[in-house]
Amino acid sequence: MNNFHRNLNRMAFFTAFVLCGLILFYRTFFAIAIANIYLNGIIIGTTLFGIILCFIKVFALLPEYRWLNAYTRGARGAKMPPRLLHSVAVMLRTRPEKLTEGGLRGILDTILVRLEDDREPLRYVTNTLVFLGLLGTFWGLILTIGGFAELIGNLNFNDETVLETMQVGLSKPLGGMATAFTSSLLGLGGSLVVGFLALQVQLAQGAVFHKLEDFLAARTNVSHIDAGTWPKIESTLDKIGNAVRSIDRKTAPQQ
Repeated sequence: MNNFHRNLNRMAFFTAFVLCGLILFYRTFFAIAIANIYLNGIIIGTTLFGIILCFIKVFALLPEYRWLNAYTRGARGAKMPPRLLHSVAVMLRTRPEKLTEGGLRGILDTILVRLEDDREPLRYVTNTLVFLGLLGTFWGLILTIGGFAELIGNLNFNDETVLETMQVGLSKPLGGMATAFTSSLLGLGGSLVVGFLALQVQLAQGAVFHKLEDFLAARTNVSHIDAGTWPKIESTLDKIGNAVRSIDRKTAPQQ
């Protein structure tokens, strides 16, 4: 449970730090957000969804921790874990005194696959934030180029009000640049926040995996070779080496 609380505290402190930063610089954040309220609103909403999902994932580990602690203490009546370790708990229901190397490897592989599958939504949210940031960048660049092309095409340098026309026409390309930069900033910032929280979820899941791995490894029969068989193996290897060298000597003149 110490690892769980450590990772949860990191997540809480980091989220509080980000929230305090947004409160202190709320005017700047609001100005960035309204540069393109639709796209930036989607990015902010996706970031909030990723943060909530990370906390849900880490709190979902509580039953796994409780079952694992009870199992390692020898409690036979421990309740079955709900998700990640359920199949492992079913395999270990009979509580074998010793496991084989193959059995241990199969159990650990099963846990790793489940942990990887459980973290896939977090990776998808992080990649989506990066994608939305890039989408806003290209969208803003398209608006900027189109705005400059329209401005240049409508300019009449013989007109006395050309400067006023240029000033009015610059609003569209400048708006495109604002969309490009703000969406990139929010997308990368959101991916950073969700990525850090997802890392803490991975560390919390890794603590469960390593604790179970250490417990089961101590109860695994490791196949070994008797010390008396080593001279026979070394003798066989020497014979093979001598045979290979003799073949090389015979074939060397022919080359």
